[in-house]
Amino acid sequence: MKPNLNFPLAPTDYELLQQLRAGQVVSINGTLLVARDQAHKRLVSLIEQNAVLPVDLHGQIVYYMGPAPARPGQVIGSCGPTTATRMDPFTPVLLDHGLKAMIGKGKRSPEVVEAMKRNGVVYFYAFGGCGALYASRVVESSVLAFPDLGPEAILALKVNDFPVMVGIDVQGDSAFVKS
Repeated sequence: MKPNLNFPLAPTDYELLQQLRAGQVVSINGTLLVARDQAHKRLVSLIEQNAVLPVDLHGQIVYYMGPAPARPGQVIGSCGPTTATRMDPFTPVLLDHGLKAMIGKGKRSPEVVEAMKRNGVVYFYAFGGCGALYASRVVESSVLAFPDLGPEAILALKVNDFPVMVGIDVQGDSAFVKS
């Protein structure tokens, strides 16, 4: 039976991430933040300025995705993952500020993996080519911050049974590297 995780996580639920292992399939429920490199860059800049962030990162999960426009009657268009390495320059700072999980595709840099281990964070792999499947799991979508960035704005997606695989677990073990 695949584990179900509900985001955002409460601090008392952080231990659930410790139980996950690279290669394991997981179902995500709750709210995903969506942000790409321009939003990450802005968040890090605000952190460096000691400014208030427009979203609370504690216990949150971020999905690296560029949404396609929704067709009539749909919540969102195709919403497959984008390459995670584009966010790597900004990710350690965000992990140090409470972000607990990420969803994307592709490998992560050694610096990100070290920050993940330091902060007890999981990187989930979303399957490329499954944008329509992922869109069918989104029940609500709204803009949370940086609307001027258009498709790079920070979104909140409410999801049910969003299937992902543990790409890198909290110990730094990777589904991408054979031991």
